[in-house]
Amino acid sequence: MKSGKQSFSSEKGFRDTLYAFQTSRVILTAYELDIFSNIITEGATSKDIARALRTDLRATDRLMNALCAIGLLRKKDSIFYNSDFSSYYLSKRSPGYLKGFGHTVNMWNTWSNLTEVVRTGKSIPRKPQANTSNNWAESFIGAMHERAKENARHVIGLIPLYGIQSMLDIGGGSGVYAMEFVKRDSKNKATVFDLPDIIPISKKYVEAAELTKQFSYIKGNYNEDALGTGYDMIFLSAIIHINSAEQNLALMKKCYDALNKNGLIVIQDHLMDDDRSAPFAGALFALNMLVGTEHGDTYTETEIRDWYAKAGFSQTERVDTFNNGMMIGRKK
Repeated sequence: MKSGKQSFSSEKGFRDTLYAFQTSRVILTAYELDIFSNIITEGATSKDIARALRTDLRATDRLMNALCAIGLLRKKDSIFYNSDFSSYYLSKRSPGYLKGFGHTVNMWNTWSNLTEVVRTGKSIPRKPQANTSNNWAESFIGAMHERAKENARHVIGLIPLYGIQSMLDIGGGSGVYAMEFVKRDSKNKATVFDLPDIIPISKKYVEAAELTKQFSYIKGNYNEDALGTGYDMIFLSAIIHINSAEQNLALMKKCYDALNKNGLIVIQDHLMDDDRSAPFAGALFALNMLVGTEHGDTYTETEIRDWYAKAGFSQTERVDTFNNGMMIGRKK
């Protein structure tokens, strides 16, 4: 698994990393304002964009100049043009538009509280704004779908699916992994379990993939509500890092009770080394959970094996994926 660890050999390299947030903030602001979608093929002046977005002219011009410096816009005389990259990936006019970065904007806001969170050990809940909850959910699910859609087929292909025809996808979001599961056999069925405000979003993705007949849905909170029974496999991708260790053990026990005999439980998440300093992405993600959740964390392979054993699972194995890893257990 590729490490993202930094190697500092000079003051300049250190400073470049330290100030990299400025480039990120420029791009996120342009994304929030939807600058790229408002630049037509013939180009646009900063005055055109400021008028369309109802933003300050001077500030908009300086932002667009910075986007040129970064390489996401081009400028000739006073006319700005999208780069090939921004035209395809950052404009809503394009089929390749990356719609998930609204979640990254939300992460920026929570990470800004890191110093205070480390001082107190408590996350700082964001104050909800009117009419933003559904937009947040759409952005979050969109981000998770974009990240997973290229890897889902590979991930599902690594699971020993012989005799597995029914799947419960806990916190399934867009259903991206469940969709790959049902595509493998027309007899396969999947159930997506998620919060009441997420399930309508899940249905949109499944309907777009024309897989509705193989899907069912359960609205609920997996820490509080029943999961149902009769599943050959329960899949939890990016779930355990939201919970405390105690919540995860309780959830493993619920999963055991919900599975058929010889059924599989599959956890996909960051799998930390025992000293928790590697892998790099998981160490940073532990901080993401620290600032954004009440109990969340990243967990070690040893901890997950312990939860499985206490819940009654056996034949536990680790399978590495592109960016994370899977822990697979079987009900006795």
